[in-house]
Amino acid sequence: MRMSGRLSLPGRGATLGLALLAATTALLSACSGGEPDIRLEEEQLDLGPVQNGEVRSFEVGVVNQGSRDLVIEAVSTSCGCTSARVIPTTIGPGESGSLQVTFDSGAHGPEELGPVLKQVFIASNDPDSPEVEFRLIADILPAAP
Repeated sequence: MRMSGRLSLPGRGATLGLALLAATTALLSACSGGEPDIRLEEEQLDLGPVQNGEVRSFEVGVVNQGSRDLVIEAVSTSCGCTSARVIPTTIGPGESGSLQVTFDSGAHGPEELGPVLKQVFIASNDPDSPEVEFRLIADILPAAP
């Protein structure tokens, strides 16, 4: 059996199709503008000793390191003694917002003493980190007489 020395190449239609697919992919990538990328300036805060009944409020920076708007979809907490929100709910590329947290150490009554861990969960449109967690720790002391 004799083999021909010719190499078979894809037809013009296949070559044109591959070129069109590559061009479409490049165009869609350029138009999408990348993705949002959420980052908390701090992932945990230790309040140290806190007297039972004391209310503490603080802010943590929320940064969009991506190249598309970061949209905060929901903010929830692990316990009713902690409330939180992110302002603004849409953070542009390279911009920052603020996670505002309030912790009421006396919400569970005077018996709640010792170390506690509370969490804040932030859901967003970041495809790599659709939910990030912020942790708050404190050591609850008896209320002042």
